[in-house]
Amino acid sequence: MKAKNLKKRIRRLEARLQKGAKKLARLKQKLEAPIQRKKQPLVLKPQVKPPVVKRKLNLSPERRAQLAETMRARWAAKRAAAAASMQKSPSGPEPLPQQ
Repeated sequence: MKAKNLKKRIRRLEARLQKGAKKLARLKQKLEAPIQRKKQPLVLKPQVKPPVVKRKLNLSPERRAQLAETMRARWAAKRAAAAASMQKSPSGPEPLPQQ
């Protein structure tokens, strides 16, 4: 074998061995990491959520009044339905009919 090729093979082998040593060191470190974490006291950082910014609706005064009127009517209908159901069965839900 020529000296040039032999030197090249030796250099590659050394590089491969060095790479393997680095890999081995990294794996050992990963193995010992949980053990090191157990020894250290656990410090919890408070999680701060950014405040939710509500978008302001760009409504015209006429549209705002119309929506308010619609919602009042909806709420009134809901109250009326609740009052009617209370008068219909004050003792609770009706039993199912027997067949």
